[in-house]
Amino acid sequence: MRTSPLTDRFGVELHDIDLSTINAKTYASVRRAFEQHSALLFRNQTIDDDAHMRLARLFGPIEDRTADERDEGEAFKVPQVSNLRADGTVTEELDLHTLHLKANMLWHADSTFLPTPALANILIGRVVTETGGATELASTRAGWADMPDRLRNRIRDKGLWHRYAHSRARISPELAALPMFHKWPDQLWRAVWRNPVTQDDALYIASHAFAVDGMEAKAGAQLIDELIGWVTQPPYVYTHHWQVGDVLIWDQRAVLHRGTPWNYKKPRVLSSICVSATTSDGVDAMRLIV
Repeated sequence: MRTSPLTDRFGVELHDIDLSTINAKTYASVRRAFEQHSALLFRNQTIDDDAHMRLARLFGPIEDRTADERDEGEAFKVPQVSNLRADGTVTEELDLHTLHLKANMLWHADSTFLPTPALANILIGRVVTETGGATELASTRAGWADMPDRLRNRIRDKGLWHRYAHSRARISPELAALPMFHKWPDQLWRAVWRNPVTQDDALYIASHAFAVDGMEAKAGAQLIDELIGWVTQPPYVYTHHWQVGDVLIWDQRAVLHRGTPWNYKKPRVLSSICVSATTSDGVDAMRLIV
């Protein structure tokens, strides 16, 4: 495949691939690039929700956080990261939904608070803004490789506790109190995820991480902030400025991401499917509670 680097540390743009008609052979090449480079960009794609789901299923099981909220027989709908209402208006800046979007502007990996975390996010640009609204990715694999031993040794063999409401509370206590952020019990994951294909290690952390297992609360919180600060330094970050038809796929085991602000009077719509990690992706080795 013809590729172009996104940064000199991680990520590639893949050219001349139509994701709406991807076959098993092409997927095998895409998957190798995913394991090796952690983040993939495809431009100028025409891909509807059905094709989006077909693509996601090649990577693994589609994550479904709202199965318990749907009526019997009601089909899964592709989630959207959007401030656009069904009537064409946009949510207000202090609306709880907009605050939820602002919580996504904290560095995180998706679904670390679920019993099965995410392997990948497949994000598609639908309605984009002229300014702002970028998505930033940070390689925790590159950051871990460069991390000084004094910091690495403090977390290498430890676990991190994750809670959905924790990240939302950093934005708004009212937001964090919503039932949707309390569906799942706290999750404990190893702090380092080894890729079973490449054997590379990556720091596994997120804004949902609220404690280091076995460490006093204040010291643990300070360590979490220091670790996130290290792996999100400019050399490890790629900033993506959206165009309609862009498809961005990244490895949640080895990449943090966050949104960036935009004029909230303007609509912005991204389609997002998370794929759950499986045994072959190394998830079993990450579990500290069975």
